[in-house]
Amino acid sequence: MSAFKLSAGRPFPLGSTPDQHGVNFALFSAHAEKIELCLFDSAGLKEIARFELPARSNQIWHGYLQHCRPGQVYGYRVVGAYQPSQGLRYISQKLLIDPYAKKLVGDFKWSAEQFPYLIGHREEDNFENRQDNAAFIPKAEVVAMTPYQALRPEIPWSETVIYECHVKGATRLHPDIPDALRGTFAGLCQPAFIDHLKQLGVTTLELLPVQQFISEAGLEEKGLSNYWGYNTLNFFTPHGDYLATGEISEFQQMVASFHRHHIEVIIDVVYNHTAEADRLGPLLSWRGIDNLSYYRLQSQQPRYYINDTGCGNTLDLNHPRCLQMVMDSLRYWVQVMGVDGFRFDLAPILGREPEGFSTTSGFFQAILQDPVLSQMKLIAEPWDIGPGGYQLGAFPIPWSEWNDRYRDVVRRFWRGDLGLLPEFARRVHGSSDIFEHNGRSPFSSINYVTSHDGFSLRDLVSYEQKHNLQNGEDNRDGHAENFSANYGEEGITDDPAINALRLKQQKNLLLTLMLSQGVPMIRGGDEIGHSQGGNNNAYCQDNECNWMDWTGQQAPHTDLRDFISQLISIRQQFPGLRHPDFIHEGNTPYRISWLNRQGEPMQKADWFAHSNLFLGYWVCDSGQSQQLLCLFNAHTETVAVRLPTANQWTVLLSTVAENSVQTIDQTNSLWSIDAQSAWVLTANFSEGTANE
Repeated sequence: MSAFKLSAGRPFPLGSTPDQHGVNFALFSAHAEKIELCLFDSAGLKEIARFELPARSNQIWHGYLQHCRPGQVYGYRVVGAYQPSQGLRYISQKLLIDPYAKKLVGDFKWSAEQFPYLIGHREEDNFENRQDNAAFIPKAEVVAMTPYQALRPEIPWSETVIYECHVKGATRLHPDIPDALRGTFAGLCQPAFIDHLKQLGVTTLELLPVQQFISEAGLEEKGLSNYWGYNTLNFFTPHGDYLATGEISEFQQMVASFHRHHIEVIIDVVYNHTAEADRLGPLLSWRGIDNLSYYRLQSQQPRYYINDTGCGNTLDLNHPRCLQMVMDSLRYWVQVMGVDGFRFDLAPILGREPEGFSTTSGFFQAILQDPVLSQMKLIAEPWDIGPGGYQLGAFPIPWSEWNDRYRDVVRRFWRGDLGLLPEFARRVHGSSDIFEHNGRSPFSSINYVTSHDGFSLRDLVSYEQKHNLQNGEDNRDGHAENFSANYGEEGITDDPAINALRLKQQKNLLLTLMLSQGVPMIRGGDEIGHSQGGNNNAYCQDNECNWMDWTGQQAPHTDLRDFISQLISIRQQFPGLRHPDFIHEGNTPYRISWLNRQGEPMQKADWFAHSNLFLGYWVCDSGQSQQLLCLFNAHTETVAVRLPTANQWTVLLSTVAENSVQTIDQTNSLWSIDAQSAWVLTANFSEGTANE
């Protein structure tokens, strides 16, 4: 170890930065008294050297270690006061993970050594735990990553169709992917899965969290795990269990593979809290480096954490170094790992200033001025449990948002709930009432009827109650109201009539989704009829509950794949469905008309007829060269409909199982629309024949 020579080095960039002569180490801590750099062997098992960082510049501790090379494994021990009542939680015996680590070596293991206090005692100043935790925590590894070089698809929002899925769940059971690659980044980009996405016609893959995460101790005690991954251990590191090769470049290569096939990659990120949990949680990284700076603490009692996340702690993005860490992490995933955008979990937290949520918060301003990040796809989950936590429609340009009001209204309409026509139309129109007020476009609305959080599409039409007992919380977890229906029998049934209706209702929901204004998102597995057995909060189920079944045993639901593909094709053929502005009378080259059963524009009485569950949605261009008519009938009986006058109407698609109708003879004054069905028609108009 005598070959190593330590000098002052530089305060920037943060993290470990190799060059041809050595490695620069830089770590922010405003309140530490001393920081020790600890080097380990290549397996991370034995500490081989320890150095005190020799310099401090503007609260950044730094040192340059000559002759150090990529591959070197390291961690930090930070010396300072242990005074929880003052928000200080320094214990020098705890090895801490560099917040800027790009690769981790070794597994995380729950043990008493991970905690800053002695288990069995209340967390008070005189019960600090000085046991060394190095044997139980991953260590950072110095890496030299090259920037992402491949060409990006750069798919405009108008063309975007999102497919949300889980890295492991998508391929764990896929028979056409090699066993050694299933459930990994390398497995996800195998031809079998890419071909599936291309056949569907989706453009954008949105992955549940891929940054290194751990399972909570309580879950492991129950024999469960944090399958979804919303419990981050490090914001720069790809999750180790998803690396078939063990090399972080595997993630880069996966993204490049999707890009070669003109598919974008968006990742779900969790910058609202960390895996260190509440005041009784472990000491792993940020808490032991600078608890007062990284976390939002109660001002009068800094022992306690502000818990706007429901996960025990909340990152303090009002602190410039915490904000810098998030921004540096985002840029790293774009510039080095190659991703095309982000979906932000519990996003109002990111915009919450001391006085509350603000569209001009430091985080939003930082994103907007950033020449890299401002050009990426940015999607917010617009709610959290903190004060003023529901902010749908409040995010600034250029953000898009998960639209749960779309989800709920479309579910309720097809379930047969009454009195919803005006709001149903507003959601299909792109939710202009939510987004247009501040100049945003229909693409601000990410439309969906299912996501990872809640019922799968098949379960939505198979269960009226949640069935979450396997989660170990006595069925108390998960949403209580899902706006679902079972159509006569709870769960799986052999009744052919019930199964036929359930399949038709899934198609009704998908058709509405794909032909609405806005950006559609489908949940991975819905296209093959995946069921979670009625579990609407399967975050802790790393098993067949979540793993997509590719064997064809989910019949008769497998024809949903072709149905979705047809819908996406129709969406691409008709630009009026993808216009970047909200379509109002006379303001765009397109027109939207809402029709009643007589084929005439809806009147006030039609809109507010409480029992009315029929609506026609007619999109055409100003030259009438493109006419698309969607008919939604959520009634439980057939309805007679008069179509707008045309030379000939042609049926492009319907949700009826056996549809032999291809064209509709206009000599028939009325046309029967099957109960609980949706139809998509097109027509050519002669001059003067179109309804005005």
